[in-house]
Amino acid sequence: MLTPDLNALEGLDLYGDGNLPLIDCQGHRLAVECAAQFIRMQTAAAGDGVEIAICSSFRDFDRQLSIWNAKASGRRQVLDEASRPIDIQSLDDNQLLDAILLWSALPGMSRHHWGTDLDLFDAKNIDRQSLQLIDSEYHPGGPCHKLHTWLASHAADFGFYFPYQAGLSGVSPEPWHLSYYPLADKYLAAFDSDKLQARLELAAIELKGPILTRLEALVSSYVYFVAPSPNGPVEQILKK
Repeated sequence: MLTPDLNALEGLDLYGDGNLPLIDCQGHRLAVECAAQFIRMQTAAAGDGVEIAICSSFRDFDRQLSIWNAKASGRRQVLDEASRPIDIQSLDDNQLLDAILLWSALPGMSRHHWGTDLDLFDAKNIDRQSLQLIDSEYHPGGPCHKLHTWLASHAADFGFYFPYQAGLSGVSPEPWHLSYYPLADKYLAAFDSDKLQARLELAAIELKGPILTRLEALVSSYVYFVAPSPNGPVEQILKK
């Protein structure tokens, strides 16, 4: 793995305010090298009958904040580990915080803020409007199972991997979520929880009290605790 040049990352915002160098890629915003490698991967998959499409990529702080607040206020469903709706009226603030974190990142803590991470689906077998991003769509018999199987075998050839895996991450397993690790690993090493705290203190975010009280533990569990990236030849990937 390349050693992160933390000095080169000084001044870049990793918490969703949007000053990272991103470009348009098929209607989504991605880091430049991530976009190039994604297109290479997409082309290779098409040759095997898999039509990789992006559901979402970069999301800024305000977009993640709107998702979070909608779930915390009951305007958007909160799901349990089996993707079943939860009655949030029965939960206290800390229980609700933990329930939301099963599937949604705190604003400022999402890897989608970096332009390195994508949610993908197989457009040959399901359209974007029908997609729910739930496990069953990517398991055997689901419309995106062939996609997931292909990615499990080939994604690392292009610098991508699944950061959220069972037993290896604080976030629930997400078979649709890929991360471009040559860049994401650098951003992870540069992540600063003090800067995140300063950003959250200014935000109109639901559950702010328990979030700030538990922030150090939350960052440890939901930012730093991700599946290890492959020990592949990153330098070779970047030269392709």
